[in-house]
Amino acid sequence: MKDPNIDLFRALKDGRRKFREVAQDLGLAENTVRARYRKLKESGVLEVTALVDPEKLESHQTALVGMKVKSADLVNAGKRIASLKGVVNVRVVTGRYDLMVDVLLKEGFGLLEFFTQEVAKVEDVQDFETFVVYKSFGHKVPYVL
Repeated sequence: MKDPNIDLFRALKDGRRKFREVAQDLGLAENTVRARYRKLKESGVLEVTALVDPEKLESHQTALVGMKVKSADLVNAGKRIASLKGVVNVRVVTGRYDLMVDVLLKEGFGLLEFFTQEVAKVEDVQDFETFVVYKSFGHKVPYVL
């Protein structure tokens, strides 16, 4: 069975749309759209935020960092990494690394600063490999710097 909220997510891709417009597009009552929206936000399923394209911001760049950690408690390790400056996203993954980390960098806060000032704070990090993003397509991130 299709999740009834999927159409709502698609309709809200532009987070500035009015509930009235969304309701008309989906054939729902405006109050129904408002109630679903509120419930999804309160449950943490939906978050409306501004996203930027790092490639269009002067002196900004993104990198992916694969990390191995000492602890088997990957969730808490991921939470610690997620709190570091520049970190956009952390995922617990299978394969060669335990975590994949998306990092936003800018002039004055590059990879050197990220590793020596931020990652150095986390004792669990055993090993890492960095993948500098030269070009991405459709990648937008919250501004975390």
